[in-house]
Amino acid sequence: QVQFVESGGGLVQPGGSLRLSCAASGFIFNWYIMGWYRQVPGKQRELVATITNGGSENYADSVKGRFTISRDNAKGALYLQMNSLKPEDTAVYYCGRLSGDAKTRVSDSWGQGTQVTVSS
Repeated sequence: QVQFVESGGGLVQPGGSLRLSCAASGFIFNWYIMGWYRQVPGKQRELVATITNGGSENYADSVKGRFTISRDNAKGALYLQMNSLKPEDTAVYYCGRLSGDAKTRVSDSWGQGTQVTVSS
């Protein structure tokens, strides 16, 4: 079955960096646009970055210039390099696959996510 396993989160000071990883399985990884989402308690999950199978990237305005998404199709892995972190980046981060419009998530079960906390 389709599975996503996120890792790499932690506690970091404002201005710091983290690199998140997502191991995806159960589908043909390089057929899909992949994305990173984040969720703060009480708020809707937000799509923060996407990458096509050809490597074209797109970012939410809130993370543009600070986050970089990448993928390794051979490994079925997705990454998110997060620099210049701000307290408002604090959230649980999830990965997922998207349909061809690059906006609609395929209705898979979510992984466990990885907690990112930005605080001094």
